[in-house]
Amino acid sequence: MAKDRPKRPHGQVRRSQIVTTFGPGAMVDLPNHSILISGLDQWTGVTEEILEPRLLEKLKEHLQLENLRMFAPPRDSGDAFSSASGVVGWQFPEWFVTQNVRQSTSKSGHQVRSRQLVHRTSLSRGKFIGDDRKRQNVVPVRFVRACRHGHIGDIDWYAFVHKDGSNCRAHLWMDDVGTSGDITEIQVRCECGQSRLLSEAVETGGHHKAGALGLCDGSQPWLGPFANTRCEQPSRFLIRTASNAYFPQKLAVISLPPRNEAVAKAVEQAWMFLEVAESVDDVRRERKKDRVAKALEGISNEEVWMEIERRRNPSAESSSRLKPDELKTLIACDQERGDDHPGDDFFARVLPRPVWDAPWMASIEQVVLVHRLREVVAQAGFTRFESATTNVEGELEIGVQPALLAREITWVPAIENRGEGIFIQFKSEALNEWAMQSAVQSYGTSLLAGFEVWKSEHKGSRREFPPLPYYMLHSLSHMLITSISLECGYPASSIRERIYAFDDVGYGILLYTGSPDSEGTLGGLVQEGRRIHEHMRQALTNAELCSNDPVCSQHQPDNLHERRFLHGAACHGCLLIAETSCEQQNDYLDRALVVPTVENLGVEFFRMDP
Repeated sequence: MAKDRPKRPHGQVRRSQIVTTFGPGAMVDLPNHSILISGLDQWTGVTEEILEPRLLEKLKEHLQLENLRMFAPPRDSGDAFSSASGVVGWQFPEWFVTQNVRQSTSKSGHQVRSRQLVHRTSLSRGKFIGDDRKRQNVVPVRFVRACRHGHIGDIDWYAFVHKDGSNCRAHLWMDDVGTSGDITEIQVRCECGQSRLLSEAVETGGHHKAGALGLCDGSQPWLGPFANTRCEQPSRFLIRTASNAYFPQKLAVISLPPRNEAVAKAVEQAWMFLEVAESVDDVRRERKKDRVAKALEGISNEEVWMEIERRRNPSAESSSRLKPDELKTLIACDQERGDDHPGDDFFARVLPRPVWDAPWMASIEQVVLVHRLREVVAQAGFTRFESATTNVEGELEIGVQPALLAREITWVPAIENRGEGIFIQFKSEALNEWAMQSAVQSYGTSLLAGFEVWKSEHKGSRREFPPLPYYMLHSLSHMLITSISLECGYPASSIRERIYAFDDVGYGILLYTGSPDSEGTLGGLVQEGRRIHEHMRQALTNAELCSNDPVCSQHQPDNLHERRFLHGAACHGCLLIAETSCEQQNDYLDRALVVPTVENLGVEFFRMDP
């Protein structure tokens, strides 16, 4: 494996893209190179630590590590020739295809375009010198092998072509007998006379059985040379630029103000005296000092001691639930919550009911305008072929074996986004009564049937079927994102969602936007929150009819032909949005649970007047 250490960088990506798209193990096409982003061990200039105790404790629990920190990806040093900071790229793949094309005619009369398949060791200064002694440009081959555990490597092209196990090392060619570039029209040919269709590489022998590409050798080239591990998965054919080549396993939280802000601020003011306290008695003694007594006025010694313990041991909150805790904070917004100062993490105001009250808003408890919020996103690992989503509580799916970010993980990459949002709280009794209706329960069995078919094809997944209120709120959220984006000034792809559906806490939708700079706090989303009743009406009206109806509304989740097992009445014409916006990657959607459709099933939550 050739390590790419140039005198100057080959390209740049945004820091946020490192966590969300181009993290360790991701394949990146640069102008003149194709690389794998290196493991965390080879990143330089990583100095900016990100603090978020709730997220950090969940990551420790998931990765089973006692000591872990979060750091932002390195910044650009500003010097094109400096290597003081940056992310290393390992050259991958190591097989290339020449750009000189040989034209010929096959026995069947088809035109064949042939390009030579060459290894990195055959190149000279990035060019291939053929038998005619002319220098030829090359590009990385499009096809590699990988496994479900994230391991990746070059296809052994000699072994693939010579099925008889021959040691032949004659020249290899890729023959394209069509015009589409489809693998069914490409064959790999050796000059010894043997050839094989590339489409045969897609065939596998099933779970733990070797197919055309053999068993995975556990190669982890992003971690450096000889970074192999034991693996018994079959190698699978992978197109290098395919969308399923890399799925970062991310965990995100919204930073919350302290549960008791008054106590936290008071302890902060007197911390230079209280940091030596070992018990409530010590707090009582320190309180005899005038400065401490003034700071702690009106606060009991027990409350002060609890806050001291919380500050010293953030892991005491590790048993907290990420999204339910956020919901509690948003619900508890009594007029105002947090501080409205530049740089503060959270500030929200309740929108007075007369501003948004309307007949179709009868099931809404309150609307909260979140003027400031801070989102922290960290990467815990990555997968290939199939994404690992978070569950309805916002925590990482258990039972998933992600690929490693480093040989020894001591920190994970993270970013913080600042932005604004709109929170809509629903009346719990209204949603619970709707979910218990016999028609809704009966319809839910059809959604469950689709989920069971999906589960039978993804035996390694530990996903659980979400409750019907989650289905409904998730679908409504997509409708609102589409409606609001038309007027708020943010593109729909930059508005994200967090769905809260917990019968023991409450129900709600948070639509928010955020970015590493100030662009996420321009105020457009909050301003449209004052017209949330108008957007709600528009969203519900538009969702009643889809451009693909009646096909869309008549879809059955367990239909083996359509293969949309996690959808009810949902398609690209109505509910599907950018996957950057959706917390479930466009799964668990059905507008029939929100509004009446042409099928008129009678299971809708909102029943609009004609």
